[in-house]
Amino acid sequence: MAMTLALGNLGGEDSPVVAYLENILTEAIQLRASDVHFEPFEHSYRVRLRIDGELRQIRAPDRALKDKLASRIKVLSQLDIAEKRLPQDGRMKLSLPQGAVVDLRVSTLPTLFGEKIVIRILSSDTSGLDIHQLGYEEEAKVRLLEAIRQPHGMVLVTGPTGSGKTQSLYACLNELNAPEVNIASVEDPCEIHLQGINQVNVHDKAGLTFAVALRAFLRQDPDVLMVGEVRDQETADIAIQAAQTGHLVLSTLHTHDAPSALSRLRNMGIAPYKIVSSVSLITAQRLLRRLCPHCKQSTTIDAQVLRDAGMADHFLQGPVRTYLPLGCDQCHNGFSGRVGIFQVMPISQVIADLILQEASTSNIALQSQQEGVLNLRQSGLLKVIQGITSLEEVFGATIE
Repeated sequence: MAMTLALGNLGGEDSPVVAYLENILTEAIQLRASDVHFEPFEHSYRVRLRIDGELRQIRAPDRALKDKLASRIKVLSQLDIAEKRLPQDGRMKLSLPQGAVVDLRVSTLPTLFGEKIVIRILSSDTSGLDIHQLGYEEEAKVRLLEAIRQPHGMVLVTGPTGSGKTQSLYACLNELNAPEVNIASVEDPCEIHLQGINQVNVHDKAGLTFAVALRAFLRQDPDVLMVGEVRDQETADIAIQAAQTGHLVLSTLHTHDAPSALSRLRNMGIAPYKIVSSVSLITAQRLLRRLCPHCKQSTTIDAQVLRDAGMADHFLQGPVRTYLPLGCDQCHNGFSGRVGIFQVMPISQVIADLILQEASTSNIALQSQQEGVLNLRQSGLLKVIQGITSLEEVFGATIE
């Protein structure tokens, strides 16, 4: 069980270290950081926060504090303070003055000059889990909602680590969550607790893997299953079997776009006919920094620039108004918050036929474009035209 770090509660001989740690964690939460990095080097020590996907240094404490901070964090997260040669993982909670409690996931890593510690801040706020607020274009959102409202089938969310896949899955579960629906999820770990959903944490050392949990779920009269990640053929086989036998299955894969997920499943050993009979929709996504609404600066660019970048002609008419980041006291370098860009690809009959023919990823991508599916670059460029993000953000996160 995770211990609770309560502000103002912990005294003793190391109280300055405790206060220092509490100040850092409180500041991280106020700035809406996702991670806190404590990093020792040969002659220095630094603390960085990841905010809106970017790391920013906020402290450079005396290097002599590194062991005391590491020990305090390890005690609070119930880790072995004597073990400094192996990585460890733990959890703790931070109690804020207004009564809120924030879950913190702790990871330690032995480096050349001491233990690097990263604390992941797991928000318990479910207000952001609204599928209508994540940034889906209207047509893409309709496709996704149609897929998750089907009684069976598999919906896959793809993208690299940190692209917001988990939030999208939770938003889908939130949309489906109702007293008459039995929903179960297995995750590594559960990041947000949703009332009404049976959530299970993977515990590999104890033998509780994704595959084991999935098999158990299927004996518990489920309607909707969420698998944190399809990592191997065994998990994929069970998930596909569940999708074929009357269950809706939501899961993630690590691929760079939606068509590539089909190749990944084939490489795992899943037969094309099983993919066609189970997968109903694949969505890929990235997170881009959102322009600050208080200081963004209007400009115009030639529509040909966007055309060359991959934007379809029917979105462009003459010069296009875009915005540039400036920076003010309410943002960081002109950006505040993040927004998703999405490629939402249903498995149409034509795409299903291409899968059965073992067509290349590029051919499937081309067919999806002909069916009106925007790729990630095009979805990002729409956000540029809408004044939500900058052209540089889109180029940095996508490829043509």
